[in-house]
Amino acid sequence: MRGLTLFLMLFVNDLYVPWVPKWLVHTAATEDGMGLADWVFPGFLFMVGLSIPFAFVAREKSGQSTIRMISHILMRTFSLLIIGIYMVNIEDFNAELSAINKYLWAILVYISVFLIWNSYPKGGPYILVFKGLKFLGISGLLLMAILYRSGTPENIGWMSTSWWGILGLIGWGYMVSAFTYLWLRDRITGIAAVWIGFIALNVLSQLSYLDFLNPIKPFFGVILSGNVPSIVLSGLLIGTLLKKYKNNYKRFLTISVPLGLAAIALAFVLRNWFIISKIMGTPSWSMLCNGISILLFSLLFYVLDIKKWEKWGILFKPAGQNSLTTYLAPDILYYTIWGLGLNILFYKQVDMPWLAVSGSIVWAFTMIGFAALLSRINIRLKL
Repeated sequence: MRGLTLFLMLFVNDLYVPWVPKWLVHTAATEDGMGLADWVFPGFLFMVGLSIPFAFVAREKSGQSTIRMISHILMRTFSLLIIGIYMVNIEDFNAELSAINKYLWAILVYISVFLIWNSYPKGGPYILVFKGLKFLGISGLLLMAILYRSGTPENIGWMSTSWWGILGLIGWGYMVSAFTYLWLRDRITGIAAVWIGFIALNVLSQLSYLDFLNPIKPFFGVILSGNVPSIVLSGLLIGTLLKKYKNNYKRFLTISVPLGLAAIALAFVLRNWFIISKIMGTPSWSMLCNGISILLFSLLFYVLDIKKWEKWGILFKPAGQNSLTTYLAPDILYYTIWGLGLNILFYKQVDMPWLAVSGSIVWAFTMIGFAALLSRINIRLKL
């Protein structure tokens, strides 16, 4: 499901032309409804949570201590927040104030990210070279931060956390869920209680009952809103159930399918008070997305793991294996194309939406192949 979700993410992210079918793109902030693009990100958040129990098993088998796991969670969260902050600040970049082209600045940021977080071979004769590349990447990010300017000559701005960017949101949700699992491990009832707690937090936040916490929201707002953590925690709950019932698929499905249907039902109950809105982060939206994710995962689990109808999934497998690389690498191509004015994205025709949609499908598959190619030459991000 991770590979399929990433494919859809690449697809909808490329649909930035008017007049493509409305059900494929984001709905407006105040519009009650959602398109495919409004589910894709929470679908990925769901998979982040689902993978946590199995990642912990792998780390325990390798002999990692609890302290080492805590350190890994914090470092991974920090890495996601840093990358997210750089990405979210590209939009407000002012080239005239920064003395560097916007697209060049963005490309150098992404190259620096790959230099720092690439999965280099451990040991060997080139270990000093790899350390040097990491140092070069860190220096690159620091230099880009120094050069960055936004705003106007009368009101010059600098980099800000803003809404943390996609990866930043993933970082906050991952941290909450990873520490939840570290604390509760396979206690399903406890994880469910934490999940319900964050759903309630989302409701309270939307009703403005948490406004007294506004002073700390610029930093902890993602957690206090409850929205993103509740989505990742839904994946954590399903992952823990899957781990427990891995040899009893019927039992797993008799829990997961009703749970998915219940989440969708709750979404429409909550819709009486909160519109379905991704941008506003409403609980009705998150619960609808949770329900869809749970049911889709249950279906794919049945098709791939039980019935073994696996051949069609080969198309998306490289994306699932190289998720962060698959997500970030296309941006380097985008900024290069825009910066050089290349007419490669010719399919983006306002008067031919069918061509725009078809082109974006081809682009998404091409980017999966691009990430797979990078992996073959040892360029693969790992946090």
